[in-house]
Amino acid sequence: MKIALIGYGKMGHAIEKIALERGHEIVAHVDIHNGDAAIDSDAFRSADVAIEFTTPATAFDNINASFAQGVPVVCGTTGWTSRLGEIKEICDAGKATFFWTSNFSIGVNIFFALNRYLAAFMAGFPQYRPTMKEIHHIHKLDHPSGTALTLAEGIMDSDQRIGCWSEQISDDHTLLIDHEREGEVPGTHIIRWDSPVDTITIEHRAKSREGFALGAVVAAEWVKDRKGFLTMPQLMEGMISNPALMKTAGL
Repeated sequence: MKIALIGYGKMGHAIEKIALERGHEIVAHVDIHNGDAAIDSDAFRSADVAIEFTTPATAFDNINASFAQGVPVVCGTTGWTSRLGEIKEICDAGKATFFWTSNFSIGVNIFFALNRYLAAFMAGFPQYRPTMKEIHHIHKLDHPSGTALTLAEGIMDSDQRIGCWSEQISDDHTLLIDHEREGEVPGTHIIRWDSPVDTITIEHRAKSREGFALGAVVAAEWVKDRKGFLTMPQLMEGMISNPALMKTAGL
């Protein structure tokens, strides 16, 4: 495949390394120094897909600029999803192809499923109340993390007692999400279910950016021959039902 990278920071470099190892070609690099000119170029237009990891302030414009060049987008930027519905409308109208997830790590997506299962189970045990904590590197601007919000949605969908989340308030109907920014931590998410007599904890701790980068490249490979608004659960279901796809992904 020919891949364009939008965002060439640490994640962009990690994605490039894995893409090259898997036999792909990087045809364009877009960053703060070349911006619109790099997207409006023959090199960018030659890409089979663009992988976008930038900032909440720039992601939406980057995605639309890519669509204008006829290039599908795989996006991992969080903190801008109040406008995700606009992107979905474009895709549903048949005008673009887009893949977004709050976290590309295969392990995190297994964690999402575990979180939903546990929350549904805990709905029958009202003595337990959930809280969440997420820890990331100091360069991450948004909080709570997109992954934390996906986990919160999983809890709220599975346990009707929990109606909302907050970074300040914790009560019987509100999930408290705490955040920390320290060093170069790739990402840790901890969910605790507390009762008066014990605590049940599930945790996902990323060891490096490579898991996220691999997931992004695998998603780009999967997107190539598909259309519309695509999601990580669709990709995960495809892997479960098709072991050959998982083998191809190197998992």
